[in-house]
Amino acid sequence: MAKWRSNRHQGNRYSSVVLVLSMLLMLTIVLLMLLGLGILSLPIGFDEDYSPIASRIKFKRMRLDVKSEGEGLGKRGDQWTEILSWEPRAFLYHNFLSKEECEYMINLAKPHMTKSTVVDNKTGKSKDSRVRTSSGMFLRRGRDKVIRDIEKRIADFTFIPVENGEGLQVLHYEVGQKYEPHYDYFLDEFNTKNGGQRVATVLMYLSDVEEGGETVFPAAKGNYSSLPGWNERSECAKRPFLKTKNGRCTAFLEHAP
Repeated sequence: MAKWRSNRHQGNRYSSVVLVLSMLLMLTIVLLMLLGLGILSLPIGFDEDYSPIASRIKFKRMRLDVKSEGEGLGKRGDQWTEILSWEPRAFLYHNFLSKEECEYMINLAKPHMTKSTVVDNKTGKSKDSRVRTSSGMFLRRGRDKVIRDIEKRIADFTFIPVENGEGLQVLHYEVGQKYEPHYDYFLDEFNTKNGGQRVATVLMYLSDVEEGGETVFPAAKGNYSSLPGWNERSECAKRPFLKTKNGRCTAFLEHAP
């Protein structure tokens, strides 16, 4: 899994966030207009490709023209997006990466993996924690053409400039490893002084697994209480989740527009 997060630009924090929020507001208005005209429709369930309960819930796919002009490495399949959650915003982008791009990032990261850490809210520094047991590393922003193409594609998808983003973080989870429910935005006063607050996160899945590896969205709103075994599920498992699949990508906002 590769993770990208956007920050306000350090030199122009306030103007950048105003620009980002304005663009998100414009996108929301356009989507609402299309919904009102009946051109697009909101989903009321999940695609069978990433949900085990698709046979019990009707689903309508929302297609958007999301193709990037960047060349990229290898060939990607047909690309389209779906809404995972409207409040808070979360979107799924199919075939965001090619198989070759996934393998390229994995090979770059493998020799440099270390235990993942979390931010200490009191000091702003990294620390070990039982809530996060994966391993990971960061790729320097713009390190080569392949990474630059991917970063440009992320910028096109999110409407957030490349320079407002952090370097890509590649993460690896062994069987039984996890990252418990959390927010990606900063809760301390130290990190916000170094680049600003995080406003969005993009997750890119680099491999397929037979089972496990899901990303759960605990804050997503919806009524799924009629599903079998609902009362036996944990609070986290009662929310929408996304299965890992090579090349797919999900983007979600840290703050509502």
